[in-house]
Amino acid sequence: MLNAEEVSFYLSIFKGLDSKDIYELVKMSHTRRLAAGEVYIKNGSSYQKLAYIKKGLIRAYHLQENGDDITILLRWENQLIASHDNIIYGKPSRFTYQAMEDTVLIEIDYQKAQAILDNNPKLSSTRHTFLLNMLAESMSRVESFVLLTPEERYQQLVNEKADIVNRVPDKYIATLLGITPVSLSRIRKRIALSGRH
Repeated sequence: MLNAEEVSFYLSIFKGLDSKDIYELVKMSHTRRLAAGEVYIKNGSSYQKLAYIKKGLIRAYHLQENGDDITILLRWENQLIASHDNIIYGKPSRFTYQAMEDTVLIEIDYQKAQAILDNNPKLSSTRHTFLLNMLAESMSRVESFVLLTPEERYQQLVNEKADIVNRVPDKYIATLLGITPVSLSRIRKRIALSGRH
């Protein structure tokens, strides 16, 4: 049985759903805890996980042949995390998803949830909205590389999550922005000199 705090939590995430729909979601979900450094989704994994980050931070990255890794995604509290490859394309993940700090997730096995989602119009609509949001976030990232300078991409990241610079090493932020750590340092100096935050 859910307590009032848990009911409030689920209602805040899945707006527009009634308690019966929330109960269906709760039956499919469980809490998962990751220690800092623990891998959540491995490169090559086909397991379709969908999770809400209650606490913590997850980084998705690609490991290159030379051993360097490129950060492609950062997700933190009150955001959903899933492998685009697994959920949208139905293919093994090309990326590794790793907890950057101790993390608490509310997780659903997306594959097992499909039958329930398909038979409930409200839940099916929630799934549709989630998939559209995943695609929109991907497009936004691509567009930022076309339309914004590296400094503007950095400002956008800091505006979205001000404490990210204290939680993620510079080398990961730099690769996320498509620049070197030296370039990131220069951007920060320019911003500091101009008095912007």
